[in-house]
Amino acid sequence: MNYQDFEVKRLGKCTVRSPLNAPLRGEEEFSFDYYINDEERVLYDCTLSHFLEAKNGNHIPISFEKAGPKEFLFFEPAKTKVGIVTCGGLCPGLNNVIRSLVMQLFHRYKVTRIVGFRYGYEGFISRYNHSVVELDPQVVAQIQLQGGSILGSSRGDQDVSEIVDTLEKLNINILFCVGGDGTLKGAQSITEEILKRGLKIAVGGIPKTIDNDINFIEQSFGFETAFSIANQIIRDAHNEAKGAYNGIALIKLMGRDSGFISAHAALSNQEVNFVLIPEMDFDLYGPRGFLKALKNRLEMRHHALIVVAEGAGQHLFADQAVEKDASGNVKHKDIGLLLREKISEEFDYKKFTYNIKYIDPSYIIRSAPANANDSKFCSLLSQNAVHAAMAGRTGFVVGNWNNQYTLLPISMAIKERKKINLDSELWWNVLETTGQPVRMKNL
Repeated sequence: MNYQDFEVKRLGKCTVRSPLNAPLRGEEEFSFDYYINDEERVLYDCTLSHFLEAKNGNHIPISFEKAGPKEFLFFEPAKTKVGIVTCGGLCPGLNNVIRSLVMQLFHRYKVTRIVGFRYGYEGFISRYNHSVVELDPQVVAQIQLQGGSILGSSRGDQDVSEIVDTLEKLNINILFCVGGDGTLKGAQSITEEILKRGLKIAVGGIPKTIDNDINFIEQSFGFETAFSIANQIIRDAHNEAKGAYNGIALIKLMGRDSGFISAHAALSNQEVNFVLIPEMDFDLYGPRGFLKALKNRLEMRHHALIVVAEGAGQHLFADQAVEKDASGNVKHKDIGLLLREKISEEFDYKKFTYNIKYIDPSYIIRSAPANANDSKFCSLLSQNAVHAAMAGRTGFVVGNWNNQYTLLPISMAIKERKKINLDSELWWNVLETTGQPVRMKNL
């Protein structure tokens, strides 16, 4: 990794003065001077030791372009047409992002031609016959109050050449792709095809995944809402567990490859006794296995609360065939149902009294409206995405790092999935909160 890997592509020289100095809400005079110059950067590692290492080694530290409004734009607002697409699974905040993009474009940049493509990347492909939606402030006025996406969504690869053909036919100048890892991979392919054709179309990504697993981005929208709703479910499940002798509440949360929702939900609740995530390996049986640790907990306290991420324990299905979804992601086997089955088998065999309740709230969580903080976050991500695209940045995803909004090349964001480091402070905090064994392995 070097600093050049984090340089965002630009379509050309910016010569159009920004309209942000125009009077705001009828004010006669308005002076907007919060412009971000092209040299402003946000350090990847802001520790003093890293700074001194770079200084002593006479090299440029890794950093991100700072997001924000530019004094000069690449696109002339009156001649600009913008497209918006939402892809992948549903996530709290999708409608907030759509609304914020439209409001920022229309009211601040005076861009009046905005369209939404329906059902993800399918919306660009003629054979699906999905209509294009005209978007304006009136259409999006109240959509932030509901979950889901007014544009709909879908998974799966589509022909990139046909997508760019559609962008050309509709005279789209800027495309905002709202989604997670699969969506951003698609956005990267679209960017490459556009550059190959020599077109001046900007592509910007807005990171959507409740799993919070996008690389070099501290938080994606929807994540806080997800673990906040999970917190309430865990609270009620704890009551269920305590309500029976040797009661067990087993909750499966989303988290295909990363356990951030499970970890943060457990930390926010303080009642969880076991957190099982994809990043950790564990044995079911044996003197140090999970079932023995669970039995020990029940013998001591007579109730237990277990949170398991959907991608945890996939090594327990090694003898089963691997399947993939439409986006090419491995379809994980149901670890929640397996754990319920194995817990029941083990305790029945040992004639150990127990009472187990299994809860899977995944689809309820992802289709909920964004909470207040996530709603604010969606707005700020969207505003900064508009600033960047209007200034001719392309192939970027807007993010946040060290409490600053950043621009990151999509190619770096999709290079690998962000995961929990089991040696990190976050995971140590989880272990301290739950009291579970540091390792549940026999060897």
